[in-house]
Amino acid sequence: VVELIQTDPAISAKILKATNSTFFGFKSEITSIARAVPLLGSTVVTSMALSFSLIEDSIEDGPLADYYNSYWVQSVVQATTNEILSTYCKTGLECEFLLAGLLMDLGRLAMLKTISDDYLPVLQIAEEEQRDLFELEQELLDINHIEVGIKLAENWSLPQPLIQAIRLHHAPVEKLIEEQDSPNFELIKATALSASIGDYFCATNKGQALKRMQEITQEFYSFSDADLDQLLEKANARIEEAAETFSIDSDQLPDPSDLMAEANQHLAQLALQQHVATTQAQARQEVAEIENQKLETRNQELQKQAVHDSLTKTYNRNFFDEAFEKEINRCARTASFVGVIFIDADKFKNLNDNYGHQFGDLVLQRIATGLEETIRNSDILARYGGEEFVIFVHQPTEKGLERLAERLRARIESESILFGDNKISVTVSVGAAIGIPNREPGDFAKQLIASADESMYVAKKNGRNQVHSRSLLDDEERKLTQQITQKRFSRWLVNHKIFDILSISKVLLKCAHENVLIGELAKKQNYLNDGQVTQILNEAKISGDRFGEVAIQLGFLSFDQLTFLLAYQQENPITLCNSLIQQSLLSKEEAAGLLQQYLANCTPAKTSSNSPTPSLA
Repeated sequence: VVELIQTDPAISAKILKATNSTFFGFKSEITSIARAVPLLGSTVVTSMALSFSLIEDSIEDGPLADYYNSYWVQSVVQATTNEILSTYCKTGLECEFLLAGLLMDLGRLAMLKTISDDYLPVLQIAEEEQRDLFELEQELLDINHIEVGIKLAENWSLPQPLIQAIRLHHAPVEKLIEEQDSPNFELIKATALSASIGDYFCATNKGQALKRMQEITQEFYSFSDADLDQLLEKANARIEEAAETFSIDSDQLPDPSDLMAEANQHLAQLALQQHVATTQAQARQEVAEIENQKLETRNQELQKQAVHDSLTKTYNRNFFDEAFEKEINRCARTASFVGVIFIDADKFKNLNDNYGHQFGDLVLQRIATGLEETIRNSDILARYGGEEFVIFVHQPTEKGLERLAERLRARIESESILFGDNKISVTVSVGAAIGIPNREPGDFAKQLIASADESMYVAKKNGRNQVHSRSLLDDEERKLTQQITQKRFSRWLVNHKIFDILSISKVLLKCAHENVLIGELAKKQNYLNDGQVTQILNEAKISGDRFGEVAIQLGFLSFDQLTFLLAYQQENPITLCNSLIQQSLLSKEEAAGLLQQYLANCTPAKTSSNSPTPSLA
């Protein structure tokens, strides 16, 4: 080290001058580098040599001169402060802390040297907007001086603790906390604090620097505000001692009391800016929410227009066709009834001709209202075209469908629509059709609609204002459905006079039944095993017949067992019991007793091919 330094007389002279300054405080004069190195230590001398080399290389004239000088002053402030902080640490030498403070922002010098045209605007914006320089560098240049400094330190094979300190000197406190187990943490935390003190003395973002100083000293040094003030006073005094040694003008550094006032003012500005930004963000959010509400309302209106008839406000044909197709597929899976009712206004052309089209529109609106008020929430009403309406009825029975069709006809007949002082009677002709779609429904929907439409025309031909219905069920299907209906828990409750039809129907409307495959249900009730279910499914896939039909054909289920399973599938008795309890129509004890009686009376006996049956409860 001595031999290398002696090759540069200028640096040698500066080191000797610094060694004899009050910064180090030796009593006798040091006259040679060979004497200075053992006294100061090779690391300190190396740091000083590097410092003097850097400052000579960085002093330039022109628009960057002030930024070079600012960089050098801040580096000296950070080095000096880091040296002071070494006295607060349990481990480490002062010289190591001095060097880390000196080199932590070396990347700034490299960027000034190599990309000055791009870097100058970044420096100017950082001053004007009082922002953290490394964040602005990343934002505008996609690289920052921390990354550059790390790369230089690695290329120069500097010690790893020093590289780690450079990497983390601007890290958030949360990140520093994660490094507490590092063997180099004393150097890391001191360097991070020195970086904030450097910004506090030399940069424009003094408020942010003060806040970070407070966070670091409270978290890692247990400093009070008074302790921090004392550290800043000590740093200021030490910087004045270092000023001559490191060739800086200490007069350009503000007084600590002035710094504190400036930092607090900056913090107040930041708080005000944050408040304004928050207020503006809230205002923008409110505007966005209003716009979103408008858009949502508009979308709802458009969706409503897309699926509703504009005159009658009922669903339109497109919606009906899609919903009806879904209902057909659902009923095909569960072997359930599908019911359709067609309604056509009688002599509507005469009404239009005699009273005008506005009166005709009123008639259609009144018919739609009457129909809507008569059907259930689960049924879907649509205007099919002209004066024709259609309804698909959810889970109907043959008799139930006929009764509903008659109620619809009677409801419209009871309407009296005024035209001036005259009451005009309006009637409708009603056609209904019911059926069960096959496992592969094919064109069943078209067949059912055609049957209902034909039934309506029969009603018209027979004199209008009447109901005509058709069933697509064969005798076997009719027998099966009758048995299923009789085995349903709700029917059992009605037959035993526990509830009347109206009361139990209201409960069923609020009762959501789980859709369980008949094969799974048969296994659950121990009527079938896995192998039998697989065999039935394979046969059904080949024949196209339903699961239950194949199960009977193979002798795995009896007709009585199948009807019980289908009744259970359509209406889970346990779910119905829970609904009766929730609606306070039965106590838990009453429901449990009735369920036990129902299962005892209606559960079919097992055949020799069935495994033992556990209680359904």
